[in-house]
Amino acid sequence: MRSYFSQGLFGRDLLGSVVVFLVALPLCMGIAIASGMPPSAGLITGIVGGLVVGAIAGSPLQVSGPAAGLAVLVFELVREHGVAALGPVVLLAGLIQVVAGLCRVGVWFRMTSPAVVAGMLSGIGILIVASQSHVLLDAIPKARGLENFAALPAAAWETVTGTGGGQTPGALMIGLGTIAIMLGWEKLRPAKLRFIPGALLAVVAMTAVAQIGAFDVKRVDVPSNLFSAVSLPTAGSLFGVFDATLLVAAATFAFIASAETLLSAAAVDRMHDGARTNFDRELTAQGVGNLICGFLGALPMTGVIVRSAANVQAGSATRMAAILHGGWLLGFVMLLPWLMRMTPVSCLAGILVYTGVKMVNPKQIKDLAVYGKGTAAVYVATTVAIVATDLLTGVIVGFGMSLLRLALLSSKLKMDVTHHDEPGTATLRLEGSATFLKVPTMARTLERIPPNTRLSVMLDRLHHIDQASLELLREWGRNASKRGCELVVDWQELGRRVEGSRRAA
Repeated sequence: MRSYFSQGLFGRDLLGSVVVFLVALPLCMGIAIASGMPPSAGLITGIVGGLVVGAIAGSPLQVSGPAAGLAVLVFELVREHGVAALGPVVLLAGLIQVVAGLCRVGVWFRMTSPAVVAGMLSGIGILIVASQSHVLLDAIPKARGLENFAALPAAAWETVTGTGGGQTPGALMIGLGTIAIMLGWEKLRPAKLRFIPGALLAVVAMTAVAQIGAFDVKRVDVPSNLFSAVSLPTAGSLFGVFDATLLVAAATFAFIASAETLLSAAAVDRMHDGARTNFDRELTAQGVGNLICGFLGALPMTGVIVRSAANVQAGSATRMAAILHGGWLLGFVMLLPWLMRMTPVSCLAGILVYTGVKMVNPKQIKDLAVYGKGTAAVYVATTVAIVATDLLTGVIVGFGMSLLRLALLSSKLKMDVTHHDEPGTATLRLEGSATFLKVPTMARTLERIPPNTRLSVMLDRLHHIDQASLELLREWGRNASKRGCELVVDWQELGRRVEGSRRAA
């Protein structure tokens, strides 16, 4: 401990914790509003992510808290099943994560295709932009992404003309001003002031504008006592989680939160030269955090790349920075709730619209295309499916396309038929993998063999053959005599190449 202070590590962690706190404060509230929950639910998750998960995490410099990536799922869950269902679902998701971490399956979550994860984040970004564009107008968002886009022009017109009831031009001005400040700060901020987050600057500036101008806009509703916002699950709601729909929701929360956390941890590892992530410990820590958040009725948490990157860039040295940021959140919420209640809701919506746009990165299509057009297609299909349907369906579509692409790549088979000078003789050379996906092509190749041909099959470059392709060759060989043909193949050698065969080559 003495060396921790003597080496100046505490000073680095203290500065880093302040920077992360300034980034996390508006995001915790904004993500809660985007999730259809009160801001206090996001703040509680941020505090737990810092004080609890920060102390036991497997990634020392990763910061945990509410994530935009889960906002869409929470919104759907709350809309369909009510706020009471959120706590038990998050609690069960945390339990799944703890069991997965203790069973050492953390590293397996990294097998998720980067194209699917990128498409998932892009789809979520589009949905966040669609819903928060309404909140930016002080309007109520619709249930689905496409509905939000369809209703946006009418909502904007009602806001500009002042015919939308509670919608006022002032909310739109504050939201657009927030986006303009964040964009301008990102482009023009001096190098010495890089540690000041644009989101905080925008919140302070636009809150001041709203207060001075006495704008009639919706403002953040934060309780004077944060503990009054805690909503413990009842016995009925806990047993209700065994409903099939809620079980699927819990599994979806656990999977997406774990994948996002561990991919974020891997990215954080590339940003610094310190201790590497213990993925199983990180997964277990996230599960513990979600167990607590579920018990308190707060939002689910993940490891979040924006706050983690701010932590690394601020020069933090140890996990103490993440812990301290949770302490700053707790202290600020407990001591200055009146200050937070001045913040316009449209200001936080502007932050999330800006964040959502940043999550949608069309350049990724070109980057992913380097690994094959199929990879880029998986990204696009996942994004489109999420926007057109829902998050779970979109992710399933992405996984399905990834598996199909893998099957196509693993079944590359080159077939060459060579006709020799000696009449009635030919050679079929098989190179690669003969699977059921290549049966139609192989069948057409065999159908083109002229009658009265002695066909020899070369197997030296054949890696493996599955049952469907093997049966096709056997059937053609049995019927060859009807066309005066003969199939010459080393069946014993071919059997050694059957997928799953344990016989020695």
